[in-house]
This record gives sequence, C-alpha cells and structure tokens, in this order.
Amino acid sequence: MSAYVVVHVNPLDADKAAEYSAVAGPSVVKHGGEFILKGPAESLHGEELGKMMVIVKFADKEAAKKWYFSEEYQAIIPVREQAFKASFILGAE
Repeated sequence: MSAYVVVHVNPLDADKAAEYSAVAGPSVVKHGGEFILKGPAESLHGEELGKMMVIVKFADKEAAKKWYFSEEYQAIIPVREQAFKASFILGAE
C-alpha cells in the first residue's frame, strides 16, 4: 500500500532552505520517493499548519521510514531546523 509523507512548512531562512533542498530532494528520490506536490498551502478550516506543503509518495510505510531515518537524511536535519519550522506526517492507503 502506498504511503505519503505530508510536510507542512513555514520558511525561516532562504539560504538554509536551498542547502537543505539540495540534499533532501535527491535523498527522497534515492529512496524511491516521488514528489506529488510542492507549493503554497491554504487552510480551508482550522489552524494554518504551514505556508508551504510538500507531499511525497513512497511504495509503503517502511520505505518512507527508511528514507526519513536514513543516515543521509538525518545528517541534514540540523540544517532543516534552521531553514524551516516544519511538521512531517506519515499516512498510508
């Protein structure tokens, strides 16, 4: 069953965001992830969770977790924390 990582993002630092994206994007692809959406987010109801939204599709939850907890991705998290305020949510079909 396909799994999706939904990321709500509030940008903090454009230079750090570029540094993070240069590593994070290729790491997603390397682990079989497919970017479904990257762009502005609009809240239709409730609290706004982020100005931007990213949705990444993986083959299953295990593949998504393998990416997120990979050494490569974990190493870039300190840069992510300087670049964005973000939340990552994992869901599956």
